[in-house]
Order: sequence, then C-alpha cells, then structure tokens
Amino acid sequence: MKYAVKYLKNTFYPLEVPDTIQIQDGQMVLVRTEKGEEALKAFAVNSKILECWKKSVNKPQTLTVIRPLSQRDLNTLEDIKQEEIQSFLKCQALVKQHKLCMNLVQCRITFDRRKITFYYTAPERVDFRGLLKDLTHVFTRVRIDLRHIGVRDETSIVEGAGVCGKPFCCCSFLRKFATINVKLAKDQGMPIAPGKISGTCGRLLCCLTYEYSNYIDAAKGMPPVGSSVMTPEGLGKVCYLQFLSGKVAVKMEDGKTKEFLKGDIEMVDAEVNVEIDIPVINTYTDDNDNIDIKQLEDDKNSSTGNV
Repeated sequence: MKYAVKYLKNTFYPLEVPDTIQIQDGQMVLVRTEKGEEALKAFAVNSKILECWKKSVNKPQTLTVIRPLSQRDLNTLEDIKQEEIQSFLKCQALVKQHKLCMNLVQCRITFDRRKITFYYTAPERVDFRGLLKDLTHVFTRVRIDLRHIGVRDETSIVEGAGVCGKPFCCCSFLRKFATINVKLAKDQGMPIAPGKISGTCGRLLCCLTYEYSNYIDAAKGMPPVGSSVMTPEGLGKVCYLQFLSGKVAVKMEDGKTKEFLKGDIEMVDAEVNVEIDIPVINTYTDDNDNIDIKQLEDDKNSSTGNV
C-alpha cells in the first residue's frame, strides 16, 4: 500500500515508508520536510493516482516518514497549536509596536520546535530588522523565519469557499497563479463589477482563465456590437452577443430585438437608423464608485510563491 500526505497548499506528497514502520490510512505521522519535522495525516493512494505519478515529470517531492504519532505526540501537537496562537499574538503586538505596514497571516511551528515561521503580506518591502531583533529575544533557541507572501498566497493557506460554494481553487488543485486582467472578464461578457469578478483575495477570480479559450473560439465570426448587419428579416444593428450559443441579438429597424445564429447574418457597410443601448454587462456598476477596477488585476504583491 502506498501513502501520501497533504502538505503545502494542500498538495499531496508521496511518502517513503521504511520497512520497519507500519502505518494506516488516516493516521497521523511524523514526516521530515525541508522546513523540519512536521506532523501530517497519511492517506492511502489509489492505483490511478500512482499511475499518474509514474508518468508525470512534475511529481511532488517524496517525503520520508520518521514514525507514526503516539498519544504523547498527539498531545504535543495540541500544545504546539496553542503555542502557534500565542506566538502569533506576540508577533502581532510587536508589529504594532514597531508601526510596520505588514499584515500577519499565520504562524507555523515545526513539530521539533526548531523553527517558527511567520507569514505576512505587505504592500511594499518592509524593514523588519528591529522586529526580528525583538523576536529573537522573545523566541529563544529557535530559528525565526519572516516570510513575505502575496494576497493570493494568503488565501491559499488560510483556505475557504468561493462564490461557487466549492473550496478555493488555490488551496485545492491550483498550483501556479496565471496572470489575470480585466480583459478576460470583458471578453466573456461578465459584469465588470468587483463583487462579481473578484475573489476573497481581492484579485480577479482565477477561474476567469478556465474557459477563456472557449469564448475566444466562439467569438470567431461574431460581428462587433454596434455594427450593421443583414439578417434573414432585414437590416439591423448588433446590440449584444451570446458567445457560447453562437447567437447574435440584432435590433431591427422596426425597433424589435431578435436573435439570429451568427452564420445567418452578414456584416454590411450601410447606415441603419437604429439606436442601441449598451448592455449592462459591459458597464461598470458598483455601490462604491471609488473602487478602481485596475486594482483587481495582478501586481507584484499578488503572489510570491513563497509559501
């Protein structure tokens, strides 16, 4: 039986289990990682996943099992979780004392208590030398790591559910963040409003990239909004497009709006005396008019890969 553990960003890492150790599905085990000794839950891996790993060139790094956790180890793990909470509060107080522009996100302590990591976000580079000096006095005989992460990284480690009701993509299956801009939303005919196209991280939804290529393919042969077209029922002006169904809504000269398949109409160089309204989906609407939609796009503080 092969096993794996969920580690960074909920990625499954295969386990190397020595012959002298017996573990079971769902059992907590002590694993040696690049950060130190970590207590993680072991999961049995089915044959299909094993086949994928064998064929994959980007298989996650194999981690070595040190031993299964005893009841005493489980008690120690609970103590460490409480220490993480207290350490977070202590560091947060020092950040406030030094008046640093940084938002503390999470504190992690390795099982061997040799390393403590503080994850934080910040709009700009932070000079935390004074903070680090104070932390070394508070946390003695332990290696301290202050790690700057982006707002997307923050969401991936804090976890939660998206507007779709499912766990965030960034903390379930998404490994790398693609560059996302407002054009992706506009091309897909989505409402250009922060509440509709942004996630918990305050950046554009990662899922805007998932079907973008389908919309680009569907848009081929579509006439632009506002162009004059000849339809089976006469001249009209394109007022909006339905990419996935391949239909074009045309406002006719009599003022009625009708839908036609894109293959049934033809663009013409003619003046059509018809006024069309700009679709609401192409207009920025939000309760707060002071929000700059460009702030939702990726920047240097969106993701660092430093988790």
